[in-house]
Amino acid sequence: MPQGEFITRFAPSPTGHLHLGHAASAFCVWGFAHAAGGRVLLRMEDIDQTRCKPEYEASILEDLTWLGLEWSGPIRRQSEHFEDYEACLETLRERGLIYRCFKTRREIAEILDAEPESEMTAYIGAQLPASEEAERLERGDAFAWRLSLSAARDTLGSAYDDLSYTEFGPDGLHGVKADPAPFGDVVLGRKETPTSYHLACCHDDALQGITHIIRGEDIREMTSVHTLLQALMEWPQPLYHFHPLIMGPDGKKLSKRFGDRGLRAWREDGKTPTDIRAMTGLS
Repeated sequence: MPQGEFITRFAPSPTGHLHLGHAASAFCVWGFAHAAGGRVLLRMEDIDQTRCKPEYEASILEDLTWLGLEWSGPIRRQSEHFEDYEACLETLRERGLIYRCFKTRREIAEILDAEPESEMTAYIGAQLPASEEAERLERGDAFAWRLSLSAARDTLGSAYDDLSYTEFGPDGLHGVKADPAPFGDVVLGRKETPTSYHLACCHDDALQGITHIIRGEDIREMTSVHTLLQALMEWPQPLYHFHPLIMGPDGKKLSKRFGDRGLRAWREDGKTPTDIRAMTGLS
């Protein structure tokens, strides 16, 4: 384990009750922090104001307390800090790194489907001419702020080709080549929401001084996008660890969308925190 201060975080989205997959992730986060004599911060990634509910946050806090997991300091709720993310978007806009994209998800899907022989798997676009953009804005059309991959590459120069991040674990540290290209021009915000998961997550990790991030294997590839943002914004880069996912009988990862029972339901069935830990496969 690396020497020095160890600050990590647990950052659920309050869109439902915690389930076994969340419990496994939480046990990993707190386990690493405990072993390193570090701290765990709690963050509510609640930028989706349609799906995130106060009652789900209350349930998350209740479940974590029941599991015996304590966090340091106040809870950071991303919905209370939209102005911070707006400032980041403005900085990126002034540097010519983002542009307004007015295409719908369906239009983008059609563009990608029309190039079956191409290696292009994600959308690459460009800013509209000023007159056309002004017309779309005047009409009130919806848009997304997209990070221009080509502009990012030009800005970083040779450093773009050297993008990497560092993983930590029982076997020590090792570097991993980062490749944001397969994600194309990612969305960093929308007309109605001044941030995306990528921007808010990376901003908050830097702001809160996160030194180590423990996340599921399903987020591994996305770390390349975060590496790019960290380089562009000159944010410090944490060390990363990716834990295995809890899989259901159908071979798919457990999630709220795939019918996994919430911890509350297991608790009502008489299960204990020790039982939950055993059910996740952790000793």
